[in-house]
Amino acid sequence: MRSARSSARECVGAFSEVVLAQERGSSHLVALKCIPKKALRGKEALVENEIAVLRRVSHPNIVALEDVHESPSHLYLAMELVTGGELFDRIMERGSYTEKDASHLVAQVLGAVSYLHSLGIVHRDLKPENLLYATPFEDSKIMVSDFGLSKIQAGNMLGTACGTPGYVAPELLEQKPYGKAVDVWALGVISYILLCGYPPFYDESDPELFSQILRANYEFDSPFWDDISESAKDFIRHLLERDPQKRFTCQQALQHLWISGDTAFDKDILGSVSEQIQKNFARNHWKRAFNATSFLRHIRKLGQSLENEASGRRVMSRSHPGLPTSQPPEW
Repeated sequence: MRSARSSARECVGAFSEVVLAQERGSSHLVALKCIPKKALRGKEALVENEIAVLRRVSHPNIVALEDVHESPSHLYLAMELVTGGELFDRIMERGSYTEKDASHLVAQVLGAVSYLHSLGIVHRDLKPENLLYATPFEDSKIMVSDFGLSKIQAGNMLGTACGTPGYVAPELLEQKPYGKAVDVWALGVISYILLCGYPPFYDESDPELFSQILRANYEFDSPFWDDISESAKDFIRHLLERDPQKRFTCQQALQHLWISGDTAFDKDILGSVSEQIQKNFARNHWKRAFNATSFLRHIRKLGQSLENEASGRRVMSRSHPGLPTSQPPEW
């Protein structure tokens, strides 16, 4: 690692902050992620390994790591700058939005995640906030961001639950060893949301939310899914398969006709989807991170009830449908 140029702005924050920075001597802009070294104590080898992995990543739908610098107090990661905004915001700004549009978005993300998996990289925190548009233009590609370094905060990912509650796979909640299939599950959740505007699993109570996930307890609610193709529903069923051994891989998902064929409907669903996004994703609940200690006691309490209700009886109602810069520094 080279030393950071002295003009890099000092960053604050519990773990990291991202600022806009300009490369000295050029007009090139980057997103500069600033990580306090005190947050990395005891994890230096892990960080070095993760940066080495990120340097190998090169894909048109993945935000690239361009360079690494350090100062006495901080580590600086210069990331490719993307300016098109978050996925949901862009959907809300569209003049129209169809199932075909959703299929095209999912195909791009699947291609990126399949590439990561081919390198042995598991994202572990796929969610709409990590899907960004490269540019503000209408034909902009979608970009996957914030992968790999998430395990700096979480430690041993194979034994530690991490991520965002509504997107985590059942095997992660069960504290079983997990791998690439958790990303496919998260893509199933994202695909579901893209077609209706609300999540497949939702409850204000974490124990009940986790119970839904552990059972893969979701529905294609009417009227929100009435105009969605059976092909789309079949695609989602294969991604939200409870058994990770039976769940689609990214390659299988890419070969499904909803992605590779012409089965996605072309009817405008913007009105319904945008209304539900507004109602369901202004909630901090869906943006907060969580760790193992916050839900292990919930899982223990759920254990007995899961056995008693193995017949498949619903344990709760699902009421969520319809619920109410300045001049950049140099680096």
